[in-house]
Amino acid sequence: MKPVHLSQLRSLLILGVLILLAAGCNTRSVEQPNILFAIADDWGWPHAGAYGDPVVRTPAFDRLASEGILFNHAYISSPSCTPSRNAILTGQYHWRLGPGANLWSTLDPATPVYPLLLEDAGYRIGRFRKSWGPGDLSKWQRHPAGHDYTRSGFAAFMAERNEEQPDQPFCFWLGTSDPHRAYDPGSGVRSGMDPDRIRLFECFPDHEIVRSDVADYYYEVQRFDTLVADAIRILEEYGELENTSIVMTGDHGMPFPRCKSNNYDSGARIPLAVRWGSGIKAPGRILDDFISTTDLAPTFLELAGLP
Repeated sequence: MKPVHLSQLRSLLILGVLILLAAGCNTRSVEQPNILFAIADDWGWPHAGAYGDPVVRTPAFDRLASEGILFNHAYISSPSCTPSRNAILTGQYHWRLGPGANLWSTLDPATPVYPLLLEDAGYRIGRFRKSWGPGDLSKWQRHPAGHDYTRSGFAAFMAERNEEQPDQPFCFWLGTSDPHRAYDPGSGVRSGMDPDRIRLFECFPDHEIVRSDVADYYYEVQRFDTLVADAIRILEEYGELENTSIVMTGDHGMPFPRCKSNNYDSGARIPLAVRWGSGIKAPGRILDDFISTTDLAPTFLELAGLP
């Protein structure tokens, strides 16, 4: 890897996405990229087909990995929803955000967040379902993740953009509450999953109830993957797939003992795949470097040509 003149304190995510993964590509020689950030609620590593899981089916994630980059060692700032999402939005570790370091907290509206910075720079921004939170945003005049398209969806967001300003770059937060509990008991097995093939963490009791519960979790992971697949299809229909940086990940580990809310790999390590057709010149790569989703915000800003 050649040395790159970037801030010494910026994490390897920027080096990975902007340098290692876009080797030979001058980002200013292509259009200002769109950004689609797809994040699941409680989806942990290594529960995706691209990581070798034999049961859960994640064709959208696997496609992003094969046509982009798969990250083996991606971690969040804190294994809890609000602080993890605060860190992603602000590019600040959760312990720098005052009450924002806690679950069911808030965020100081004076804290810059990347979606609003992008909107101020001319991007169209939007969000779907779960983005920031949970907590209180009553002091915010604009939602930190963008305008709400929960009822209408990503398709409506793209249709409005195409009608009003089709060349406008966009940044969209595609969230979901999957695979957060509660589950429909037995939904995974009923969908055709074989619970005997599930690879349990060693700390889990090897019992049919546990295996069925994990299968229910897998079922909702697959539902999130289908949501992302629909968004990819919409991008293709509008001819925007190649100039869109798609990031697909989770906010922390699965909602099981020793996972979510714990600083073990099962709680703090998450799936991550990035696809950017016009920017990543050597797709299908697997990166083993440690990276943090806290550095997504400065990465997105740099992709847009902002400080």
